[in-house]
Amino acid sequence: MTISSTMKVRDVVLELPQATRVFEKLKIDYCCGGDTPLGEACATAGLEVAKLELMLEEAGQADVRGNGSIDFGKATLGELIGHILDNHHVYTKEEMARLEPLIDKVIGAHGENHPELRQIGEVFQTLCADLKPHMFKEEQILFPYIVEMERAALQNRPAPFAPFGTVNNPVRMMMMEHETVGGILRELRALTSDYKVPPDGCISYQTLYQAMEVFEGDLHQHIHLENNILFPRAVAMEESH
Repeated sequence: MTISSTMKVRDVVLELPQATRVFEKLKIDYCCGGDTPLGEACATAGLEVAKLELMLEEAGQADVRGNGSIDFGKATLGELIGHILDNHHVYTKEEMARLEPLIDKVIGAHGENHPELRQIGEVFQTLCADLKPHMFKEEQILFPYIVEMERAALQNRPAPFAPFGTVNNPVRMMMMEHETVGGILRELRALTSDYKVPPDGCISYQTLYQAMEVFEGDLHQHIHLENNILFPRAVAMEESH
């Protein structure tokens, strides 16, 4: 694939799934910032587009959380939703339950010398408070509707009744909430100095920052799959049905 400065970041990721790993390394936002032209994103990251092209060629196939095992462009919407639920929603819930008490433990041990930890804890609690109802609405309302809409389309039946009017309405709300999550993730990265553990950090401190950085990367991939693949395809299906 030949890339250019005018391409959107999102389009590169859709064509080359392995680009997510490269963009994570360069801190290029490919989920909420997917509409950014590649040239602008590269300039912000401080590298030439040609250098990025070389990095993408070297990246190989994506292996983040099994994403290399499914072609997201060809999968049915039901298959894509199943992947999001099984790989990202389950992981997000498990990690929130694990990290909240771990943060409290690290604050108890290091909070006096590192007062920023208390703010990190508060911001992470805000993140969890946003994610829990967000995922619940997807699981209970939006995703089941999309699955039923696709089933109706495949069986040449009328689309199911949409209590929210059009799928565009919950999709727009979910994307706004994704923007909020993206801002919180950026705040956490700034507060942790890019997840750099201080010299006096214990094993729990190191474990916390490593886990939070992985958690951030998984959320980026999670939001990318919804914003850039699932939601546009669901909207297009409704419009054509």
